[in-house]
Amino acid sequence: MAFSQQQIQEENSRFFQKVFGWMFAGLVVSGAIAYWVASDPSIYQVILLNNLIFYGLLIGEFLLVVVLVWLIKKIPANLAILLFFLYCLTTGLTLSVIFLVFTIESIGIVFFIAAAMFGAMGVYGYVTKTDLTGLGQILFMGLIGLVIASVVNIFLNNGTLDYIISFIGVIVFTGLTAHDVQKIKKENVIGDEGTEEETKESIIGALELYLDFINLFLDLLRLFGKRRE
Repeated sequence: MAFSQQQIQEENSRFFQKVFGWMFAGLVVSGAIAYWVASDPSIYQVILLNNLIFYGLLIGEFLLVVVLVWLIKKIPANLAILLFFLYCLTTGLTLSVIFLVFTIESIGIVFFIAAAMFGAMGVYGYVTKTDLTGLGQILFMGLIGLVIASVVNIFLNNGTLDYIISFIGVIVFTGLTAHDVQKIKKENVIGDEGTEEETKESIIGALELYLDFINLFLDLLRLFGKRRE
């Protein structure tokens, strides 16, 4: 069945409303959980001061992403939704540390800066006619380099290297935002409206953009956030 250009535009618009709806809901869950944990010493002392629990949660986050990405076509849509929000909840538990390290005012300011940058690059990725596939491959290699450098710096604990990693991270995740929005738009199957497949596609799209935003926000916070005294 052939679709007119107007139908394609309307379908893409509707699909992205769903994608960003899931993403926004995920951010709300993560933010609410993070603030709740940070506001209760009896909770954050168990989570953040126990290395076994804290790093276990980080490993859990990674595994949830792997399961979602690798098994998305094999699992029901409801399970995909559940896993997505479980990931957001787990991320909120580990993100609570930022409320203990940075002032609430600087977190708010950096959040809006990150939102503005994310929004601008998201719009660019949606409307541009330039193929960003090549850029995405370069940025992905940059992301691998960031991960390796971050692991190395866990042992070095070098402040200058941490600053450099955060600066490069801002560039990488800003670019990935535009690339991922364009990729999600290209991969949207027109005519899938209301199906389980469409729901799962929107969940994966929301997860990708959620990761872009969270990492962009954290890198900006490391660069510009005001630490508590």
